[in-house]
Amino acid sequence: MAQTTSGELDERVLGRRWTVRLDAADRGSAAVRISCSRPSCIAQRLPSAAAGRAAAAAHLQAHLRAASGPRAEAYCACKAEDCHAHARPDRRGERPEPWRCGGAVVLAVLSDRAGRWWRAMECCSRCASATPGAKIVSTAAPAPAPVLSSGTRAADGRPSTMPASAQFSHSPSPSADAQRVPATRPAPARSRHRQKKIAQRVIPYNLRPVELRDELIELGDLFRAYQQRPEPDLALLADLHARKARAFATWADATGDTRLRLDGQRAEQAATAARLQHQQRTGEGMDADGPVVPRLLTGPAHWEHARSVLDHATANSPLPGPEARLLVVMLTLRTAHTGVGNLVGQDLTGLGLTDPEQLTEQLAECGWLSIPGTVGDLLASRPENPTPIAVPSLTPRPDTPSPFTFGKKLRPKLSGWAQRVVTDKKLRKLKASANTRLLALTLATRTSADGQLGPSGEGITLEPLTSWCAVDPVELRDLANQLTTADWLTDAAVTDTHLTGRLTERVLPLTCPLP
Repeated sequence: MAQTTSGELDERVLGRRWTVRLDAADRGSAAVRISCSRPSCIAQRLPSAAAGRAAAAAHLQAHLRAASGPRAEAYCACKAEDCHAHARPDRRGERPEPWRCGGAVVLAVLSDRAGRWWRAMECCSRCASATPGAKIVSTAAPAPAPVLSSGTRAADGRPSTMPASAQFSHSPSPSADAQRVPATRPAPARSRHRQKKIAQRVIPYNLRPVELRDELIELGDLFRAYQQRPEPDLALLADLHARKARAFATWADATGDTRLRLDGQRAEQAATAARLQHQQRTGEGMDADGPVVPRLLTGPAHWEHARSVLDHATANSPLPGPEARLLVVMLTLRTAHTGVGNLVGQDLTGLGLTDPEQLTEQLAECGWLSIPGTVGDLLASRPENPTPIAVPSLTPRPDTPSPFTFGKKLRPKLSGWAQRVVTDKKLRKLKASANTRLLALTLATRTSADGQLGPSGEGITLEPLTSWCAVDPVELRDLANQLTTADWLTDAAVTDTHLTGRLTERVLPLTCPLP
């Protein structure tokens, strides 16, 4: 029998408990030993930890199948060992407050995260929910709830309907005085004005006009409902952001809050980005002849990041010439997030460089690139044993912000996209030079949605184009012809001011359309 906190004896039984452990059988061996807390169970020896875990789980399941369900008259098995749920110290470090068990008696199962032990125990539902990782297997049927003697009434004067045996492991025996059951605490009064939010901003209950407040409340509910959708709907999301932009602009006019106006502008940008991404994925909103393109880089943010890498290489390449520019772009994409990355020889020899060894040595000698060994070792490295490289100017420092804003998850996508462009199968077949591959990479980031060169198909101005590709306008005509031969560019024409044309349909998935 257990003793209650009031000093009386509790005649209920202690909850059952079974624990199955997995331990190493011998030092230096993979064999494991399974033991059970039930004295009638014999220890087992198994050849591996995987087999031991399967056998331990099956052993515990056998105990659960053989045992009857949880008993309503049992009290918590965990209470016998002063578990953390039954005695919790307060915040000031004073005497711990006793835990009040409650709810129906359940069979709970829990295990060690490392897979070293499994345990099943009878306890109250409150202790089961307070125990990390515990899962309830079954629940005891509730005891009947007869009305007590006709003369017994609750605190509010009505006949008491408390069950004859309340299912609380801390409570006294059923024969104890029913008046010791504490009265139900009244529910706290609700606030007169319930708070409504949108984008973590509280919508004032007295906001006027009322139509604006109703619109903000509805938008908040719609955004929360959208987050629960199993699949995204970019068209719907664009409409929601557009409505939010208009509502926040009106809100800013009504209150004079500049932050609301900025939030509205950001919502308008988000609407444009979502709508453009929806058009790129589905083709809706384009001309009838417009292609539906599943692009490798799927959104406007990705396309802007790709252009930012090319702009950074144009401004910070330590060596002149298109070959050095292409190599700097590819190495920047490999090391953009942390300043370090891995490289193999094929990554250099597949770029169409005239002398990859000499060019890499020049980058290392000027200090832009750092490699642990010789360039010959780098060129000989294989995918199973890559060479670690570092670009010191891209290594993040507390006083120097990173030149790029994309994260570590997007960096390999950008690097893979550039690798797909410069190692295109038809460029490889023609043994295209590094100059041609750099032009192909640049043109892929300077097209309209349907592949026309320039933001609206009017072509690309020669002055910035020759700066990005590190070539002169005379050489640009020959490079455009090589791309036409490689089925990369069609209808190409070089004038005194522009390069016009259109990328072929086969390379549209590699493009990054301009806004």
